[in-house]
Amino acid sequence: MTKKLSGKVAVVTGASKGIGAAIAKQLAAKGAEVVVNYSSSKKGADDVVAEISKNGGKAVAIQANLSQPEEVKKLFSEVTKKYKKVDILVNNAGVYEFAPLEQITTNHFNKMFDLNVLGLLLVTQEAIKHFDPKGGSIVNISSIASTASMPNASVYSATKASVDAITRCLSQELGPKKIRINSINPGMVETEGLHTGGLDDGEFRDNIEARTPLGRVGQTDDIAPAALFLASDDSSWITGQTLFITGGFS
Repeated sequence: MTKKLSGKVAVVTGASKGIGAAIAKQLAAKGAEVVVNYSSSKKGADDVVAEISKNGGKAVAIQANLSQPEEVKKLFSEVTKKYKKVDILVNNAGVYEFAPLEQITTNHFNKMFDLNVLGLLLVTQEAIKHFDPKGGSIVNISSIASTASMPNASVYSATKASVDAITRCLSQELGPKKIRINSINPGMVETEGLHTGGLDDGEFRDNIEARTPLGRVGQTDDIAPAALFLASDDSSWITGQTLFITGGFS
């Protein structure tokens, strides 16, 4: 049986761990040839590629720091050298830090906006030069933080609100090129970053779960199937939308 993404080339940014890794594996399982982009975690990216290969899929790891314009160009130079085209882009790379108003600095602001917003725009700008003339799909990984009111998250939330706005605006620009673009806005998802940030247990997590009707935080495999849907032709008349996957959090 032909898999729904057979013949497609997918670039997943920030795919060495967490949500990006789960999405890369899901796309590969459905037949896409996947570029696993990473910034610093070569071992993580190699592990994702190895798991995809073990399960009969095809993937390659390519390093690039997407907050740097020259590295964005290098990424797609390597992608097109190997695959000649791009059909699917998942803009997953991002960073988050929390700080109260009095501790916000230009470095704090620029670190997040340079990757979460400018990096996403630069990657998208470069990727569409290489999309198949038949079009394709872009999936932006945003966050419930784009609309939720959380203390100490002014800058991070602003970056994700920007991602939602970019998604809507680019749906108008890219529609004539037959390129669809949508956002997935996860709630709290259990990832390596969550554990590193010390948010995986204690009062913060308890509060989130208490406000979540389904009673738990998300797992990466709760997010990946939605990315597959938006990347595939199953969603061929959907663009400019934001899909909140939060367990009903409010």
